[in-house]
Amino acid sequence: MTRGIHVGRLFGVEVVLDWSLLIIFALVTMSLGAGALPMWHPDWGAGVVWLTAVASAALFLVSVLLHELSHALTGRAFGISVPRITLFVFGGVAQMEDEPTGWKAEFWMALAGPLTSVALGAIFLGLGFVVAGPLPPVDVAPEMFVRSLSPLATILFWLGPLNFVLALFNMVPGFPLDGGRVLRALIWGATGDLTRATRMASNGGRLFAAILIATGFAMALGIQVPFFGSGLLGGLWLALIGWFLNNAAVMSYRQLLIRESLGDVTVERVMNIDVRSLPPGLPIKTFVDDHLLRSDQRAYPVVEAGRLLGLVSMRDVYKIPRADWEGHTIAEIMTPTEALVSIRPSASAYDAIHALNARALNQLPVVEDGIVKGMIRREDILRWLSIYGDGRLRAPIEA
Repeated sequence: MTRGIHVGRLFGVEVVLDWSLLIIFALVTMSLGAGALPMWHPDWGAGVVWLTAVASAALFLVSVLLHELSHALTGRAFGISVPRITLFVFGGVAQMEDEPTGWKAEFWMALAGPLTSVALGAIFLGLGFVVAGPLPPVDVAPEMFVRSLSPLATILFWLGPLNFVLALFNMVPGFPLDGGRVLRALIWGATGDLTRATRMASNGGRLFAAILIATGFAMALGIQVPFFGSGLLGGLWLALIGWFLNNAAVMSYRQLLIRESLGDVTVERVMNIDVRSLPPGLPIKTFVDDHLLRSDQRAYPVVEAGRLLGLVSMRDVYKIPRADWEGHTIAEIMTPTEALVSIRPSASAYDAIHALNARALNQLPVVEDGIVKGMIRREDILRWLSIYGDGRLRAPIEA
């Protein structure tokens, strides 16, 4: 289960709000409520100021959600499943089940987000002018025009340019930003080499991240940076964004290397075959005392007459109070096969690690025709990569 608040579905895509999103919501609200709005509207009361600040921050997050939703829906048009969108402190991510198989899908899926942000910016500005009414004469100072705006008009005029900035930032040609994905798609289309395209786009992302980090530290030291100004909090925040982008660029390239290394490797070749199965009638206390406490195996297939019934692990035993373990069996606490994620021996090992990561699991049962053939764990795949994988992967894995 993905951590965070599951708020529902939009067009069949699950929307998850990561708890870290509270940080950016609080920062935006505080920035507006304690800084910008009192300066723009000194005649407003505290209640109006903070209500406007909260509404602005909430609508900003809605803008980010629509940006990510456009990625998901465009991906769906190209046959790419995007089951989930997660919003977190640094923005949002549309979590794909599969990578684009061609450069055109990558190009349009990446470009959809910034185009949506530009469209939202234009809509918000247009609505702002409608709500604000006729423009003032040219001899009226801009600050007087701003002061005359209603709370709704102020929110709209703030959201419009902010969405343009969001589009511009995302179009920086550095992976994994949208602009970096567009760049990767174009290089991929021109050369036919996805690895080369990803490496070049990732290097662009790391360069941009380094610029952000250097700019952030300069601001934190009190140096006035054009367009950014100076200040400790703003500088550290910019440096933190740069650090996150650098890690994301490195991990994105590393993920491609893993995918290429595991592309022709089957689960059967990597899986652990030394797996002990248990009968469904085994008491929970016996399961704990004779198996969990005496073995390194963390999850056990529950099998009857050679057929898989489910999977039971240490996490499941807490479904029953400890005092009642003797009177209940593992069949009562196991995850049944209909709710179980499994994989076939002939599947790619990359599909296995992708499934493990997507569902935050540590192991998967390997099943064929209802019969358990083994278990594949994250460490089994990483061990194979450390021995047989691309040399550029070995040091990070062993570390």
